[in-house]
Amino acid sequence: MPTATAPADLYLHGLRLLLEKDMSAWVDLWDDDGVFEFPFAPDGRPKRLEGKAAVADYMRDYPDHIDLHDFPSVRIHRTTDAQTIVVEMRAVGRLVKSDAPYDMTYIAVVTVRDGLITHYRDYWNPLALQDFAGDFTEGK
Repeated sequence: MPTATAPADLYLHGLRLLLEKDMSAWVDLWDDDGVFEFPFAPDGRPKRLEGKAAVADYMRDYPDHIDLHDFPSVRIHRTTDAQTIVVEMRAVGRLVKSDAPYDMTYIAVVTVRDGLITHYRDYWNPLALQDFAGDFTEGK
């Protein structure tokens, strides 16, 4: 875990862990009672994960589906709550099963308390799932 626990520092550290495919260390950035929400999730996909164990289960096989190569654009916006940030970012890589390119834009609203993620709302385009439905949606 990084020595600095400011939300922006913690978030950037988390992105590095995702690129390193260290899901265990990424999950360790979460509070035991953290909540991960996907407001635009399509039918059949989770809209809300409650607790670190649920986040760990959801992320466990992520590198087997999406091979992240880079986050070429990351903009972090601070809010009036010093513990909450809004992140605009783009992730690129490839889909493991089909070897197709992966390119997704996200907006995340992340709250950190005591150096751990307590709430993460992940906004992304669910229509993009149509392009790789068999890669990441199976078994999730």
